[in-house]
Amino acid sequence: MAASWSDSKAIDIPTHWHNLTADLPVKPPPDLHPKTHKPVKPEDLSPLFPDELVKQEASTDRFINIRDEVLDVYRLWRPTPLIRAKRLEKLLDTPARIYCKYEGVSPAGSHKPNTSVPQVWYNAQEGVKNIVTETGAGQWGSALAFACSLFVRASYDQKPYRKLMMQTWGAKVHPSPSTVTEAGRRILQEDPSSPGNLGIAISEAVAVAATNADTKYGLGSVLNHVLLHQTVIGEQCIKKMEALGESPDVIIGCTGGGSNFGGLCFPFIREKLNGKIHPLIQAVEPSACPWLTKGIYAYDFGDTAGMTPLMKMHTLGHDFIPDPIHAGGLRYHGMAPLISHVYELGFMEAISIPQTECFEGALKFFRSEGLIPAPEPTHAIAAAIREALHCKETGEAKVIPMAMCGHGHFDLPAYDNYLQGNLVDLSYSQDKIKASLAKIPVVVS
Repeated sequence: MAASWSDSKAIDIPTHWHNLTADLPVKPPPDLHPKTHKPVKPEDLSPLFPDELVKQEASTDRFINIRDEVLDVYRLWRPTPLIRAKRLEKLLDTPARIYCKYEGVSPAGSHKPNTSVPQVWYNAQEGVKNIVTETGAGQWGSALAFACSLFVRASYDQKPYRKLMMQTWGAKVHPSPSTVTEAGRRILQEDPSSPGNLGIAISEAVAVAATNADTKYGLGSVLNHVLLHQTVIGEQCIKKMEALGESPDVIIGCTGGGSNFGGLCFPFIREKLNGKIHPLIQAVEPSACPWLTKGIYAYDFGDTAGMTPLMKMHTLGHDFIPDPIHAGGLRYHGMAPLISHVYELGFMEAISIPQTECFEGALKFFRSEGLIPAPEPTHAIAAAIREALHCKETGEAKVIPMAMCGHGHFDLPAYDNYLQGNLVDLSYSQDKIKASLAKIPVVVS
């Protein structure tokens, strides 16, 4: 029997977040102070984050309790559905069973409120008046604006209807690079037509938070505490698949900063390390931003201006600006340090897919299942279709859960570009990456 929206309600909302760090045989390298290159201390992060999030960032506890106030907001949309894509399976004529973990039912239309709600709640408990952030595709900005409308106020960044959604929830929005900060003004002076990227926007947001005592910074991906909050996705998916009598063979998620992928896959990696299941864990990235498959594993800044701590991650260089692909949430120069570490340990693999193949797969999914994916999870859909077609050739009936982190209702112009034949594959520039990697700081271990 196929999973349905209604029967997903039988699965309880997780009461704890899972911290994968506690399960790893080798602990991740520490973040370093940008000037001293020494491991960061809690006081180094306190200008940016409330104390509880600083504790969660460095925690080695396996499970962290979700506060009742946060659970109460989660209940507005959680649990989210796990949908059996039977019509897509029929279209592909595959024996594989494809499951879609759909996070587009949240008020902001994506998985991002899973972390925006606790982040804002912890800030509110410490009396923070404003929260500043960056947003690429607008999903994170919308999610933080939503959370702030419940607990506190905010200011941030991008995309026509996402911008309107943020403003409706009370946010101030500035396109990045902006004239609001020194970092933004410097970039605009060098390139007035700069398309920007998440690294630039992070620099601007961090600068505002660091220079205003009543303001903290909220991050939608990359850091440990953000990936931690997203594990409600994987924890619920495990329970739902067990209830259906299914065991995953291949688990797929797109990767930008890493929160969507980590949210689904980290609890499954825990179960894999414990010997309970043995799936292939696959991260999918854009061919134009191939951090894991083409980047290097090194200490680098999380932002363009070099204001954040140095994090050991797969990176293309902190001032690398990728071409403006339609998956704006994946236009970042590096991968989450914890995901990079897991990749280095060999517990997952990574592939890159060009955007035209992603949109082709998205249309197959949309026309068969009736859900419009955001551009980011089209990468997971394309990879799932590849795997399903391979099953068609081999006759294997693999179980393939994939992460669909948000809907694409605000991304229809991208679909129009594809349908009109105007969407092209953008490749990364080896020369540009080489020049960017040359600027990575040298860290003596």
